[in-house]
Amino acid sequence: MKYDYLIVGAGLFGAVFAYEMTKRGKKCLVIDAREHIGGNIYTENIEGINVHKYGAHIFHTSNKKVWNYVNNFTEFNRYTNSPIAIYKDELYNLPFNMNTFNKLWGVITPKEAKEKIEQEKKAAGISIPNNLEEQAISLVGKTIYEKLVKGYTEKQWGRKANELPSFIIKRLPVRFTYDNNYFNDLYQGIPIGGYTKIIEKMLEKAEVRLNTDFFENREKLEEIAEKIVFTGMIDKFYDYKFGELEYRSLRFESKILEEENFQGNAVVNYTEYEIPYTRIIEHKHFEFDVESKKTIITKEYPDAWVRGKEPYYPINDEKNNAIYEKYKEYSKKYNNIIFGGRLGKYKYYDMDKVILDALECVEKEM
Repeated sequence: MKYDYLIVGAGLFGAVFAYEMTKRGKKCLVIDAREHIGGNIYTENIEGINVHKYGAHIFHTSNKKVWNYVNNFTEFNRYTNSPIAIYKDELYNLPFNMNTFNKLWGVITPKEAKEKIEQEKKAAGISIPNNLEEQAISLVGKTIYEKLVKGYTEKQWGRKANELPSFIIKRLPVRFTYDNNYFNDLYQGIPIGGYTKIIEKMLEKAEVRLNTDFFENREKLEEIAEKIVFTGMIDKFYDYKFGELEYRSLRFESKILEEENFQGNAVVNYTEYEIPYTRIIEHKHFEFDVESKKTIITKEYPDAWVRGKEPYYPINDEKNNAIYEKYKEYSKKYNNIIFGGRLGKYKYYDMDKVILDALECVEKEM
């Protein structure tokens, strides 16, 4: 065997694993089917702007160990995620907070806002929610649901809200303060210079081969390493032995505009169903010292997933989770394969959780 580890996927999980293992003297080969490293957190500098090629990625965590870890690779700015939502030319602050409630109902105090929400919840009379629509209304009332939840959610999932299971929305963040900070985490920011710089540093001592599809070269690749770290789709790895897992995909439409400032905010959500995209990202607003006279925007369209498209989000309903458990149990038969990341573990992970999972995986290996 030429390598200790073949790492399939040059995204965050694979890069952390490769960095830690090469640091411990292990020989790693990292491959990726794409033409670049970084997976979905890849950023590309265009017109002096660091463009998030696969959607907005804002790093946030309350785990000091993880925060200190990523700061070893780059410095982070003080970006605070404060998205806004547009519904039929009405503009609202997110997450749902006193600024949102004031715009909706003209209320000023938390007491007034609570009373209004409770009044709507009581009027709906939902004791046991049977679907996502009923669940959302039972949490925040009809007004917030119809203007800020319904259309956005239906676009995301490609199904009507009253056809979606209630457990998808276990809670909706409601804050009775005038605070537009989307995350409650202690640490938050964007890496200065973009995420790609972090991955480059992590992979400095590993061998990297891009434009290399594992499945097209599987037989040969499986023979050159003691162990495989696989961050792709676990069901595809096992040739869909127990059935096909479901995912949601995304489509991105980017434009360079001959103006300095298009929307005044990094992330603007469009919550009405009739507008096909869920949000517009204006990349230059993630950083504070961008001197470009142009701007770059990306419209993000939810998309149905079929084989051949990029899978972005696992659909963690009962049916799919049951299928995943079969793959998970089956994988325990083999001690030379490690699964990681969103697709390998069929789980929605924030970036800090991916890093923590990779670090714990390394410790377990050692």
